[in-house]
Amino acid sequence: MVLSETTLCQKNVGPATEVFVEYRDFIHMVIYSQVKNKSRADDIFQNFFLSLVSKPIPRNVKNIKSYLYRAICNDIVDTQRQVERYNAKIKKYQERCNFSINNTEPENALINDEQKKKMFGLIRGRLTSSQSQAIALRYGTNYTIKEVAEKMGVKCTSVSRYICTGLRKMRQSIK
Repeated sequence: MVLSETTLCQKNVGPATEVFVEYRDFIHMVIYSQVKNKSRADDIFQNFFLSLVSKPIPRNVKNIKSYLYRAICNDIVDTQRQVERYNAKIKKYQERCNFSINNTEPENALINDEQKKKMFGLIRGRLTSSQSQAIALRYGTNYTIKEVAEKMGVKCTSVSRYICTGLRKMRQSIK
């Protein structure tokens, strides 16, 4: 009869507990000798118990301390790799999302602000009030379509239509 994974783990908790009771000090010593960070050492200690539950010591092992030493070293290496992968992903995410709100010089930011004001002034002068309001809220204040619709008191589809039509008219007038 094949035991379920949960039943198998429950069956392995007893032997893992016995190993931890008998070799607790040895396990601590090995972990603390290789890991200087106390919180990480405590995490490895707890994870090592789970490792023994999921993969118990084989019956044919003659020197249990030697087996435990090798298993602990492997868990430490695995933990270090996980931390390195996690840190690499965080760094990659940070590099990808690292952008400054204003990475131009103050004078250029002021010029850009003035240009935006002129552009939205042109939009107000050439488009209907609904179209210019929708474009100003969407692109001037970075509202979502839903937020623009709530502000204007219309449906989201109407906002999308106002923006689409307004942008098309502006492109045509620029040409």
